[in-house]
Order: sequence, then structure tokens, then C-alpha cells
Amino acid sequence: MKRREFLQRAGLAIGAVTLSGTGAAQAVPTSIGTAATNWDAFRDLFPLTRDYIQLATFLLASHPHPVAEAIETHRRAFDENPAEYWHRHYKTIDGKIADSAARYMGGTGSHIALTDSTTMSLAMVYSGLQLAPGTEVLQTTHDHYSTDLSLQLRAKRTGASVRRISLYDDPARVSVDGVCSRLRDALQSETRVFVCTWVHSSTGVKLPIKAMSTVIDEINFKRDKDDQILFCVDGVHGFGVENQDVSQLGCDFFMAGTHKWIFGPRGTGVIWGNERAWSMTRPVIPSFSESYSVWLGLTTPDQVPVGQHMTPGGFHSFESRWALPAAFDLHLAVGKARVQERIHALNTQTKQGLAELDHVKLYTPMSPELSSGLVCFDVDGIPQVEVVKRLRDKGIIASATPYRKSYARFAPSLLNAPAEIDTAVAEVKAMA
Repeated sequence: MKRREFLQRAGLAIGAVTLSGTGAAQAVPTSIGTAATNWDAFRDLFPLTRDYIQLATFLLASHPHPVAEAIETHRRAFDENPAEYWHRHYKTIDGKIADSAARYMGGTGSHIALTDSTTMSLAMVYSGLQLAPGTEVLQTTHDHYSTDLSLQLRAKRTGASVRRISLYDDPARVSVDGVCSRLRDALQSETRVFVCTWVHSSTGVKLPIKAMSTVIDEINFKRDKDDQILFCVDGVHGFGVENQDVSQLGCDFFMAGTHKWIFGPRGTGVIWGNERAWSMTRPVIPSFSESYSVWLGLTTPDQVPVGQHMTPGGFHSFESRWALPAAFDLHLAVGKARVQERIHALNTQTKQGLAELDHVKLYTPMSPELSSGLVCFDVDGIPQVEVVKRLRDKGIIASATPYRKSYARFAPSLLNAPAEIDTAVAEVKAMA
């Protein structure tokens, strides 16, 4: 669907009304239509303080106006009549939210589960994997703690083993062929699952997932069905940046939080899986929504979408989860291709500026093919924590990577302007 057609269908115009999949209408302010085509107006949707240049918004999103309004609509309805509002929606709302996610990320809503974060998504999938003793899970040295520990805990319970490999030595010089060659050499006969991270928050490297999937497909083609490798991806730092249909990315499972680059409600996340992937996992936490009807004897398991079986039940902060469609709608209004173009342009500007500084070492690849929205660097003679502190003292919010080997990090996003990037680079230059 073209962006203009989406704007017309979504009603993002003066006096329009949109629905967030709940039947609760909410007025859309005039500014959203302008924000879809004007970056200054887009920034105005956020209450984020302007006292600082914000280059760490990937960590936890400030709620843009349409998301905040959707949250408030649900919060108010729950506060006024919680039992009725809950019973009116709980059996159907998860499916509507999953459909909304599918319109943004690709695939079908029936293949999407809703969670509270990337960490929960990873834990739900890896805790539910059907692994036999003696089989192997292969992961990389570039993954986050949440992946590492989720896999270790599952291995202890199943008798499977976990092995870790490095896909590159120098992140600034990573190559598609080099990554694929290391992956091909590392896959063994006992490997049943391969786990990796799309965009590394440690270095800013974006892995060539599609090319890597080709390597795995070639090996799987030679194996019996029960011995084939399942490909799982932590996609959080590409999700909301890259113009990608995740169902065409090449992996079997894709997991991400939606309170980062998507600007979704805090405490929300998603899992997408294909039919083969879902068949190789089992639910960990009992689901509500339509799955509850199975327990009541009103329907059968085969009538419930596979993703809903893996959506954790219980009582959550529903005003946040149920407001998630507003975030997807906002991104679609802007246009996925335009989002990607803007973020890549700002990140390229950042990398080019830092690369010109003799006292700075840049770790993130210059090519957009192998990088996304994160830029990692060192300043000679200054610890990364001190770099971040000095930047903050100058009105710039940066971050340090939370890994054993830590770097300073910028994350230019849709909330930034080119002039802000120039200011940030100039402050790093002044540290010489």
C-alpha cells in the first residue's frame, strides 16, 4: 500500500478519528497528518525534553502523542469500569493487535505472539524449544545477555549444549562473505538451532540475515526434516528502522521489543514465527484470549492461531499492550522506506563525521548494508563512560554499550535533525 493511500485510509487528517483495534475511538490531532511528511512536525509529537540532543532514544521510547492518547483511552476505560471493559475485549483484542503488527512487520497476525519485551520474547521461544539431549544450539559472541542466559537455562533443563562463535573480528571491516563463511564452517551435524542478533548493540553491525539464511537453507536441504536447523533472530535494533518484511527476512523466529525504535508503549514486544518454528516450540505461560476457550471446552486447539498459544496470559498493563496499534499506524503513516532512508542518512552523517577525527576509532561499518541505527566509537585516552559524561555536560545524551568490551555510542533516530549530528560530532572533536 502506498503511503498516501494509507494516510487516506487511516484517516490521519484534520478532525479524523482512528481505532486502535478496541472499538474505543480517539480523536487524532491535526498535527499527525503533517508529521507524516515533515520531520520537525514529527518531533513535535513527542514530549521529550529539548534541553538535550537525544541520541539514546533507542533504549526506551518517549511516547508520541497518538500512542499516549491511546494508552490514556484504555486506562480511563479500565479505571471507570474495569470488569466490563476487560470482558468486552480479552478474547478478541490480542488477535486484532497481532493483525496490526502484521500490517507493519509482514506475515499474518496468526503467526504473531504478543509479549512485554525483547527479553520476554527470547525467553518464551527458547524456553519452549523442543531440544533433545546431545543436540546443539549455536549462537554468537555478539548476542546480548538476555539471549545468552535464556539459552543456558534451556540447555540445563534439556541436556542440549550451547556453543558460541564469532562472526567477525573487526566490526568496522565485517563483510557478507566473511560472516557467511564463518557460519557455514561452524554448523555441525548436531546443530539444531542457530541464534543470532540482527543489529548488534555492542558494535552497530547489522548482520546479513537473508544471506545467512541461504547458508542454512543449503544445509537443511541435505538433512531429514527432524534434523534441520531452526534459525532464530533477536531483531529489536533493526525493527522500526529497516524497511523489511520479517516473514521474507529468511529466519524462522523473529523477536523484538516494540518500545524502542517503533515508539510503542513501554512494556510491549512481539514474536513472529513461521509454521515450522511454532511447531518446534511449546507454550511456557498459559495464554488467555481464544486459548481460554479451549480450556472451557468451547473450541479446539486447532481453531486458535498459533501465535496466540504463545502470548502469555495473566493480567498485564493492558492500557499499554492494547495501545500498540497506534505505534504501528504512526510508522506506516510516515512510510517504512522513508523511515529507513532518514535513519540511515543521519547515521551515515555521524559515521563520516567521526571517521574524520584522528583521535576517534569507529567500530561500526560505514556501509548501510551492514549497519543500521547505532554508531559505536572510542575516543583516544578517554574511557567510554567519561565520554558519555562529557557529552551530557554539553547537552548531548549518548550511551555506553553494556558489554564486557564497552564503547561510546550514538543512536541517531527520527527524532534528530542533521544540525544536531553536527553538534554532537563537534563536541567529540573538541575532546582531542
